[in-house]
Amino acid sequence: MTIIRPKKSLGQHFLKDLTIAQRIAETLSAYCGLPVLEVGAGMGVLTRFLIAGNHNLSVVEIDKKASAYLRQNFPSLEGRIYTKDFLQMNLSEIYDAKFCVIGNYPYYISSQIFFKALEFRDQVVCCSGMIQKEVAERLAAKSGSGKTFGILSALIQPWFDVEYLFTVNENVFDPPPKVKSAVVRLTRNGRNDLGCDEAMYKKVVKTAFNQRRKTLRNSLKPLFGKDFRDCHLPVFDKRPEQISINQFIDLTLMAEKRTEERRNEGLTKETKFIIRNP
Repeated sequence: MTIIRPKKSLGQHFLKDLTIAQRIAETLSAYCGLPVLEVGAGMGVLTRFLIAGNHNLSVVEIDKKASAYLRQNFPSLEGRIYTKDFLQMNLSEIYDAKFCVIGNYPYYISSQIFFKALEFRDQVVCCSGMIQKEVAERLAAKSGSGKTFGILSALIQPWFDVEYLFTVNENVFDPPPKVKSAVVRLTRNGRNDLGCDEAMYKKVVKTAFNQRRKTLRNSLKPLFGKDFRDCHLPVFDKRPEQISINQFIDLTLMAEKRTEERRNEGLTKETKFIIRNP
């Protein structure tokens, strides 16, 4: 029998508690009719329950030895085991319709996995799995909840409803991680458009949280400049974790408008310079 040992370089912590694995699989019980992609299948502890749940399952496992183990022990997955880096995959080449993502995710790339789901949000209807407890708390945090609400919360929550489902202790893994874990579920909401430029929204969020101890009036100066017209509004007295997603959208619309004004101001100055110096 092939023995697969967890690799530290891949952030592997193999789940050994079958009850926890079953509970994770059950987070997708409402989506049995949809294809499911398991990320980081390892030795198939979660995989077996997904197959038993009659999911149309495919798996991604970057470790070649683990992939070989899965092929040997789960023949029903023939042709649906991808020995690839999930973060580098074009998921539209696998699925041309809606699907779900699940896994016992490597902690060091868990945030990137959720951003990958965000990239394919028109197809990913649900993304659930186990991650580091601290990251789970940030994902699910609401505005006004303190320092846990941050960039991850503000970028994911406009598109997905986030549920913190349950906490998992360290002793259910081999080897045990140094932190507690948690299972979360992200469910695609009905939003199809932010009502503002998405790139500018990301810029506003990241600029605000990069100096999260400052009020928005100060942290957003790189985008708004000094003494801009709306700087007296109460929202600018707050710190980023104190405002809602909709308020971030409102700030983005202001930033778009201010960017256009500054561009026009620059063009006006340039025109005056040319007139003075023909």
